Amino acid sequence: MERKRTAAGIAGVLAGITMLAACGSGGDAGAQAGAPATVTFWGWAKGTQQVVDAFNKSHKDIQIKFEEIPSGNAGGYAKFANAVKAGNAPDVMSVEYPQLPDFVNQGALQDISADTADVKGKYPASVFSLVELGGKTWGVPMDAAPQVFFYRKDLFEKNKIEVPKTWDDFREAAEKVKKADGKARIATFFPDDPSVLAALAWQAGGKWFGTEGEAWKVAVNDAAGKKVAEYWQGLVKDDLVHVQASFSQPWNAAFEDDTLWGYVGANWGAGVMKSGHAGQSGKWAIAPVPNWGTPASGMLGGTTFGVSKNSKNAKSAVEVIKWLTGSPEAWTARLASGTSSGFPAIADLVPVAAKSFDASFYGGQDIYALFSESYKTIQPGWTWGPSMVQTFTSFKDALGKVGTGETTIPAVLDTVQTATVGEIKARGLNVAGQQ
Repeated sequence: MERKRTAAGIAGVLAGITMLAACGSGGDAGAQAGAPATVTFWGWAKGTQQVVDAFNKSHKDIQIKFEEIPSGNAGGYAKFANAVKAGNAPDVMSVEYPQLPDFVNQGALQDISADTADVKGKYPASVFSLVELGGKTWGVPMDAAPQVFFYRKDLFEKNKIEVPKTWDDFREAAEKVKKADGKARIATFFPDDPSVLAALAWQAGGKWFGTEGEAWKVAVNDAAGKKVAEYWQGLVKDDLVHVQASFSQPWNAAFEDDTLWGYVGANWGAGVMKSGHAGQSGKWAIAPVPNWGTPASGMLGGTTFGVSKNSKNAKSAVEVIKWLTGSPEAWTARLASGTSSGFPAIADLVPVAAKSFDASFYGGQDIYALFSESYKTIQPGWTWGPSMVQTFTSFKDALGKVGTGETTIPAVLDTVQTATVGEIKARGLNVAGQQ
């Protein structure tokens, strides 16, 4: 089921921007006659080392030199941006969907339209449009990331707690979890990860960004976003969820001591849970993310691969990217690692992923069937803005004060709205309806 996107308006906005990286993907340089081309690659997605090993073993003309870096918002994007400025960025870089427009606007990526035309048709138009800006292609999608809810099936059943289908159900279940064990909570509010809040706003029908003629429309504090913010503020205020940094030691410890019975995340969390909490095998299950009355989902993350403007091996880099994203061998290697539960953006590869991921941790549940159904319910019309790195930074600065009571989640949306409008204007872009 394809989802319509509002890419046409963005193309019009970006068409007028001077793209420093619009040099296109020219011929490779630097390789000696007879020697394999070397493509440097920075990334952090689970299972990537195994994919690189499989590529290097099966290819003689190109070899990948891989460096694992921190995830984007944990320092990877800053490292990449600094490397671009210094002129020593890698050939291939992991860039999540939200941050792609930002790096395009900064001139950090090359236009790879000509070299990716042959794979564009393999993707739903709704997915490929996420890497198309200004009428050009700036990356190749690897995966999609529909939301889901992970829960301790054994503890829910023992305490006769029904798996929540709606957000009203979720609050009721949260109250029952706390009543069953005063130290236990149904889920966590992450003050360091605004991408979760964005996905929840997306699920609720929010549209934080859009275009109007040649201007950006910014509505981080729209009605849907405020509804989500007020809901989670209520959970925080009533102490129905933990407030902890994502993937932190306290967060992981809460799983181990049975004081965290659920996790509102995305499909990729299945591999994270399996590899991080192997001793709880068979105790966990996955359900659709709770909704507001009608089955719906947002997308939490998702990876693309782009070619940096510094690359002199662009053609080889694109060939590497195509293999990383579109070959059954790559997905078999990634999923067989046991650490990744990626959901391929190319639908034809989903059966490969399902076959390659060992779901025994989830009692043999057909989790890829669930991911596929959740993917079909992703709300249409969501657009990422041109300054998401800075927007997410503003979010993290403000959300960090929620746990101490210095601010509220709804107030954070207002703070970030103002900061984002200011940032976009500072970049010389127009913002509709904002003086």
